Amino acid sequence: MPKLALIPPHDHHRHHRQLLLIFLLISATTAAPASATTNYQVFKEAPQFYNSPTCPSIHTNGMCCDQAVHVAMTLDTAYLRGSMAAILSILQHSSCPQNILFHFIASATANHQHFRYTISRAFPALVFQIYPYDSKAVSGLISTSIRSALDCPLNYARNYLPNLLARCLRRVVYLDSDLVLVDDMAKLAATPLGDSSVLAAPEYCNANFTSYFTPTFWSNPTLSLTFLGRKACYFNTGVMVIDLQRWRAGDYTTKIVEWMELQKRMRIYELGSLPPFLLVFAGNIAPVDHRWNQHGLGGDNYRGLCRDLHPGPTSLLHWSGKGKPWARLDANRPCPLDAFWAPYDLLQTSSALES
Repeated sequence: MPKLALIPPHDHHRHHRQLLLIFLLISATTAAPASATTNYQVFKEAPQFYNSPTCPSIHTNGMCCDQAVHVAMTLDTAYLRGSMAAILSILQHSSCPQNILFHFIASATANHQHFRYTISRAFPALVFQIYPYDSKAVSGLISTSIRSALDCPLNYARNYLPNLLARCLRRVVYLDSDLVLVDDMAKLAATPLGDSSVLAAPEYCNANFTSYFTPTFWSNPTLSLTFLGRKACYFNTGVMVIDLQRWRAGDYTTKIVEWMELQKRMRIYELGSLPPFLLVFAGNIAPVDHRWNQHGLGGDNYRGLCRDLHPGPTSLLHWSGKGKPWARLDANRPCPLDAFWAPYDLLQTSSALES
């Protein structure tokens, strides 16, 4: 497993802290909706990372450069601390960090001004764009699942990604916010998709695939035949390499939505946004080595107990499941593997702000 480098401490001047506190006070009273009572988190500025001499030069005046590595993530207040750690880990382990362009999806009602300021302050050189996501269309399609956090409309933004992002984008790596990379993102982004695959992800064929769907689904011949002729295996949708053009050409968003509409009528699965992806893509995805999604580190969806790493090398650690490393660290009850996330935490503590 690659050695996880500690992040060097970064000193901040007093007037920067004062300006930040003034901005946050203004944001809390003007930029946020009147009904919102948000306690904004404050983040430290990350070190600056530069390209190696062998990196190709790209034009970053637009967001559609084919030579760049494009990363898509969602942004929300609850997971912003995780998103900031993920960004830092990506940049720190990249040989061409200045060639990574970020595409953030945020709820249309969220405080985009605050997100822009927070990201730009922590990563002054980062090239990124925030795309508004109107969740009204999906809200009526969400069925309650085994964990309430999975029912957040932003969890379903990945269903609409090719429609939300600029149409000039050809390929993107979609990442959840509860992970860190310890390897070069460019390797994952270069995953070959073959002649027809729409997406690539690590598959887990030893998982009990039938457990992701209800007896109602499997007892209905018309539905269970969905997987006929497909070697359908579980894959985690928190790490995916997506060919956006193939997705658009095949209208896969509509296919996913049709399964969600059926779910509202007859309850064919229990687990949030994952099963529609399995129904549409399982058995037809390009392979990715398991090292690129050491998932499940957050434990199960009920208790979030500590987990160990899967056997083999590690390029990406993913705290999918109920337990998030920042929450366990704050509660002073971390799991052993949460120590791998902690060096990427950019949260500015209250004691540092007051000093």
